Amino acid sequence: MKIGIGADHNAYEAKEELKRYVIDELGHEVKDYGTYSAEAVDYPGIAFNTATGVKNGEVERAILICGTGIGMAISANKIKGVRAAQVHDPYSAERAQMSNNAQVITFGAKIIGVDVMKLLAKEYLSNTFAGGNSERKVDQISAREEEEVEYAKNHSC
Repeated sequence: MKIGIGADHNAYEAKEELKRYVIDELGHEVKDYGTYSAEAVDYPGIAFNTATGVKNGEVERAILICGTGIGMAISANKIKGVRAAQVHDPYSAERAQMSNNAQVITFGAKIIGVDVMKLLAKEYLSNTFAGGNSERKVDQISAREEEEVEYAKNHSC
């Protein structure tokens, strides 16, 4: 699989280590969406670019890291068609993919260490969407997103 990865300055070192792990240990190709140094950078742009890469098919899934993981998840979820989930334990990493078909997961570098990130990335990337009852729910989320887009088109200034 081709995996997108991105981080802000709070998680630059974690991103670099996790990137090597995903390539060397898990055998995936990685597209790095930045940041490329520990200099301060705002996370929304990185999240938007990475999630857009998922939407456009540049990558199949993505991992985003900031201080808490919250801002990256919120930002990535602003890209139409992308579902991002903050994960912090093996069960949430598994369910992000199996139950929610999340194309993006997020981590908080100030919350969990790189070894935990590796464990969670492995769990997430080793699972596929199960469909079933979960598909119905994911379809409801997608339908609501479409309704919001249509509403915005019809009610713009």
